[in-house]
Amino acid sequence: MTQGYIEKSFQPNEVDLQKINQYTRTAFSADRLYVFSVVLCDNDIDRDYEKFSVSALNELKEKFVGKTGIFDHSMKAQDQKARIFDTWVEHIESRKTADGEDYYCLKAKAYMLRNEENQLLISEIDAGIKKEVSVSCQARKSICSICSNDKRSGYCEHFNGKEYNGKTAFSVLSDISDAYEFSFVAVPAQRNAGVTKSFDLTKEDKNKMTEIIETLKNCDGNITLTKSQAMHIADKMQSLDEDAKLGREYKKKLTEEVVSLCAIAMPDMDLKVFSGVTQVMTTKELMAFKDSFKKMNFSAEPTLQLASGKAEKHQNNQFKL
Repeated sequence: MTQGYIEKSFQPNEVDLQKINQYTRTAFSADRLYVFSVVLCDNDIDRDYEKFSVSALNELKEKFVGKTGIFDHSMKAQDQKARIFDTWVEHIESRKTADGEDYYCLKAKAYMLRNEENQLLISEIDAGIKKEVSVSCQARKSICSICSNDKRSGYCEHFNGKEYNGKTAFSVLSDISDAYEFSFVAVPAQRNAGVTKSFDLTKEDKNKMTEIIETLKNCDGNITLTKSQAMHIADKMQSLDEDAKLGREYKKKLTEEVVSLCAIAMPDMDLKVFSGVTQVMTTKELMAFKDSFKKMNFSAEPTLQLASGKAEKHQNNQFKL
């Protein structure tokens, strides 16, 4: 899962305080700090049909130390509320993942100040109201469970969550390049690994792909997608792929027709050469050649080659009554 939950608060010991004070400008005593543990993510298949590999969890373990806890993946400094000071990967022997692997989860310890500003948040955490968290990180690889192709660097025709020969496709995230933060969220949004900046796709007409493309082009960093946004783009890509297949079939038939018309209109033309030329033509160019060939007067009924001048009129008087 790319989301997790807060487990419990606890009293920090001396080792915890030493680790915490590595990030503070002055030494803090235990009574001035609120310390809690949190499950950041695991190697099970989440609702986005993605999962971290165990090696990815171990990479995240190193990269999440010192990262901040914020609200709703906001990049504003005032939304920083906590900081991770310790992490570890835990093996739960009694549990298996959805795909049958041993279950591992990445846990962390975090701290925040006990002050008037944070008191409401602390109370909500203790009451179990503020419990869910979501992580943001960068994974270089996203391996398809069906074909084992890397979706980040190669082609994969399988869509997460769809069945292929009785197997549900999902992606395995690995090769972590960076970890950014964890967030307190009302509903744990399934975040695509490697995305941190969000864009709005909440307008009524969600089919305006031009707006999405322009947003992507103008983005100066990474991008965060909600599940609905990602699914909308995935559905659109699938539809475009189907249209592209139809387009390739149409162009193939159009090319064959143009070559046939050329053979009739220009019998002296080397068809092998012309056929090679059509392979690099655009559909628009092929249609132009097709129209030009059809306008030529080669479809008229053939005339006798020996005929010359006007045909003489003959009368068959033998059978005339």
